[in-house]
Amino acid sequence: MKTRAKDPAGLYVHVPFCRKKCRYCDFYSIPSTALVAEWLEALEKEASLYKDRFPFFDTLYVGGGTPTLLATDELARLVEILRRNFALCPEAEITLEANPNDVTLERLLFFREIGFNRISLGVQSMDDRELAFLGRRHTARQAARAMERVRESGFPGFGVDLIYGLPGQTDAECRRTLQETLAFSPGHISCYQLTVSERTPLWKMREAGLFTMPDEEQEIRLFLAASEVLEGQGYVHYEVSNYARNPRNGSQQAAGKNPNVCRHNSKYWERAPYLGLGPSAHSFQGDTRWWNQRSVREYCQDLNLGRRPVQGSEHLSEEQAALERLSLQLRTREGTPIRELGRYEKTDRVLPGLLEAGLLEVIGERAVPTREGFLVADRLPLLFL
Repeated sequence: MKTRAKDPAGLYVHVPFCRKKCRYCDFYSIPSTALVAEWLEALEKEASLYKDRFPFFDTLYVGGGTPTLLATDELARLVEILRRNFALCPEAEITLEANPNDVTLERLLFFREIGFNRISLGVQSMDDRELAFLGRRHTARQAARAMERVRESGFPGFGVDLIYGLPGQTDAECRRTLQETLAFSPGHISCYQLTVSERTPLWKMREAGLFTMPDEEQEIRLFLAASEVLEGQGYVHYEVSNYARNPRNGSQQAAGKNPNVCRHNSKYWERAPYLGLGPSAHSFQGDTRWWNQRSVREYCQDLNLGRRPVQGSEHLSEEQAALERLSLQLRTREGTPIRELGRYEKTDRVLPGLLEAGLLEVIGERAVPTREGFLVADRLPLLFL
């Protein structure tokens, strides 16, 4: 289904600066702030090129990199650029990614003052040994202090990112990080399995034999442990890696109306339109996707020459779009309408087996992945095609 012209879009801004690169991070960033002023000038030019492309936005997500590395005047200018060029709904969800050691109560109050209403804190672990392995700049004590400050500041939305599946990590260690995080009652928790990407220092360390990743059996145990702990504390497991606290303590299926669900990230899974600004940022509208230069200098150079900093694009065929839609739907507890599965020849043979195996269940008129179905979410769509 193509997006309509009046569909609210999501706006993402990539801040490509860090104090240092974490060992696991494959997102584009540079460990320097020397080009911040030039990047802001270029970002303003890019925003002006798209100001009439999307009618309005109901989510804004400022990620990175490390957005909280920006000085207060730089961050205020960024927000001013966006508000001047784009229509943000009054009720828009406006998220800022933050590192624990960049968070003070004074800065949090400033973030709220310039319009942010949701903070996403990159905690990753509450174990100092694990944090050192990942190359994080903060300690578990600093993470706890940051979470407490977020609560004190009264931020309306509060999310925490965690990583599991580290070398040698036990079920008990995974559960301990979760329990220590839950003590601060974040509305949203993302639990990402550690991935060793080729362009990262962790890749080189693994190739040198410095560590061994958990086997599939242990990865499954850690995934199930995280899901059991969080659902047991009233969080809805609404996407493979994402949990939202249910304020009404209702059904685990009631994710759609949950105010703690990350509305911006949900746009990616729903194939809603979104615009990405900044180096390496991706955008999507209709069935067309495009992405920016993965270089601050090339990004700035393109915009200084008056051209969009687009590195590549693709237009999905009807078949590709259908596969993508099914793949994304089967990553969420919203699942997919059973009537849509009827278009695939194998559905009559495949669906009963998946229901019997406990990988899917029928809720209303939708086929919905179970917790065990989330474990094989990437494989499920291929069974129907």
